[in-house]
Amino acid sequence: MSWQTILAIGSGGFIGAVLRAYLNGLISHRVPHELPYGTLGVNLIGSFIMGVLIAYFMYTTVFSLHAKSFLSTGILGALTTYSTFAIETLLLINGGHLALAAANMGLNAFGSVFAAGGGFYIVKYLLKA
Repeated sequence: MSWQTILAIGSGGFIGAVLRAYLNGLISHRVPHELPYGTLGVNLIGSFIMGVLIAYFMYTTVFSLHAKSFLSTGILGALTTYSTFAIETLLLINGGHLALAAANMGLNAFGSVFAAGGGFYIVKYLLKA
């Protein structure tokens, strides 16, 4: 891996981490909850954007390898929060909230796949039409 790619990923990671903290806090503050909606929201948003980008990357040649790395691995890699999701789910289980833990796992896992697919197929449709 070249130093340019490493720099692209690292700088994108900084932006993604800041976005994650901001969006997670914004969602958590505005939506009263027992379920960690901030993490869910960040994961769904990031997954949708990843679907959009990957489809766009597949059907266009606009972005360089470094730009792709910056956007996907850097920004979106740091934006989505599966390590946070894992510990929040564990804390729900340890607190005896098994139904909430199961809901959190299902919503994050399936919701993120659906969001990524939605973004992917929207761009695929728009670029092929």
